Amino acid sequence: MILPVASMPIGNSDLRLDGQRVLLVYGLMGELVAAFQPFGLEYMHPLADWLRAQGAVPSVVKLRTAESVSANAARLRTELLADPAPALVIAHSKGGLEALAALLDPAAQAHCVGFLAMQSPFYGSPIADVVIGAKPLEAAAGGLARMLRIGSEEGVRDLTTSARRAWMAAAEAPIARLIAALPVCCVATALEDGQAQGRERLHLAAAQWMERRGYGPNDGLVPVDSALIPGARHVVLPGSHIASVSRGPGRDPVAVMRAGLEALFAGSGGIVATGAFPPAS
Repeated sequence: MILPVASMPIGNSDLRLDGQRVLLVYGLMGELVAAFQPFGLEYMHPLADWLRAQGAVPSVVKLRTAESVSANAARLRTELLADPAPALVIAHSKGGLEALAALLDPAAQAHCVGFLAMQSPFYGSPIADVVIGAKPLEAAAGGLARMLRIGSEEGVRDLTTSARRAWMAAAEAPIARLIAALPVCCVATALEDGQAQGRERLHLAAAQWMERRGYGPNDGLVPVDSALIPGARHVVLPGSHIASVSRGPGRDPVAVMRAGLEALFAGSGGIVATGAFPPAS
């Protein structure tokens, strides 16, 4: 079994966040979900509130989340360079891909103190494969993104396993240099039968579908081994794809983020907390 968040060894280290500039990077459609906070939906709001309580200075990077990874990476790089104060980058899902691409630039690295990626499909998502593999679904995704003014189908196409595996292979050497130069931690989650509560039940069918097709433990959108960058620090926890960004029954996103932050700034790499799942190799 994966360790429950409540049993994680968090809260004992000094994260020294007072005055720290923090850039929060949303995943696909994150800006739309965040806009519905008054109606009970959350997206990274608890993380921003907790960071402010620690004296940090968080801000959301304004991206059109369905744009291509390369376009958003360029915008994030500009955001990093716009302020001389180095930033801690905390990204969810697709935002982690854009943060990784931006941080391959040495100038961007020099303006960053650490990178925490939560549930990011570095090696792709089988769900994106299904959408892009069916032309009506691809057209619908692109049309919706354009109607909502958040991008196009390029954002989903960039999440496919073929696109991501090719990108990660081509960037292997720069990624290794990044990890040698900067603290990098990846948080992955896996949803198991019997764990799903509330909104997480929506993810369970997808999680079971992926596991039956050989993708292994996953959170309903991203397989665990897709979310872990080789050589980075890793934390694996129970939960669906919203476990790190939204509160609810059985969900404590702040605890997930704190576990990732403590791993990020720990003295040694490797898996800090996990159950049965190994890091990607």
